[in-house]
Amino acid sequence: MDLLKWLALVCMVLDHLRYVGFSLDGLYVPGRLAFPWFCLAIAANLHRARNAQVTGHWRYLGWLLLFSVISEVPYRMFIEDADTLNVLPTLALGLLIARGSLQKAVFDRGLALIACMVGAVFSTHLMFGFFGVLLPLAMLLVFRRPWYFSLLPGLVCVAANQWQVLLTSGSLIAMLGLATCLIAPLAGLVLLRQAKSVSPPAMRRWAYALYPAHFLLLLLVRKIIA
Repeated sequence: MDLLKWLALVCMVLDHLRYVGFSLDGLYVPGRLAFPWFCLAIAANLHRARNAQVTGHWRYLGWLLLFSVISEVPYRMFIEDADTLNVLPTLALGLLIARGSLQKAVFDRGLALIACMVGAVFSTHLMFGFFGVLLPLAMLLVFRRPWYFSLLPGLVCVAANQWQVLLTSGSLIAMLGLATCLIAPLAGLVLLRQAKSVSPPAMRRWAYALYPAHFLLLLLVRKIIA
C-alpha cells in the first residue's frame, strides 16, 4: 500500500514538472498513473477496513477536506490558469461514494448519494470531473475479482481524463496517455498483489502536507530558472 502511494506521489510530481518551464510534455504519460493510484489506495483502505469501526473513515475524510482547503492557494499559485479545484475535493467525494457502497445505514447511503449529486452538478469545477468522483467506487468493485474486471475502472479513468481531447489530438503522447489511463487500475492491482515484500517508509498523516508543499517547491524552482 505504501509503495503504491509513494509511486502515485512520484507520478504526480513528474506530471507537474511540465509546468516548471522546461519542455517536458512526455511526463504527461506517467502522470496519468497518479490519480487512479490514489483512488486505488482509497479503495484498498476501504476494502481492508470494511468491517472495522467507521471512525477511521471519518478521520480520513476530515484530513482530505482540511488539506483541500490548505492546498487550494498553493495549487492556484503554481497552476495559474487552473479552471478546477485541486484534486483533493474529488478524492473526498469519491471516498464518500465508495464508502457508502459498503455501509448499510441510511445515513451513509444518503451521504454517498449527496456526494454523487454534488459531483454531477459541479463536475466542471472538479479535477477529473464526475467520472473522477466515481473512480474510487469503480476501483472498489474489482477487488477479489479476476484481472480483466480492471477494464471497468480503466474505462472510467479514461473518461475522467478528457478522452475526447486526447483522441482528437492523435499525437503519440496523447495516445500513450489514453493507454496509460486504461491500464493504470490493472497495474496498480498487480502492484498491490505482487509487491508485498517491498516496504518503503509508511505514509502517515504528515504525508497530506506533501501535496501543498510540492506546489510551493515547484513554484520556487520555476522562479529560480525563470
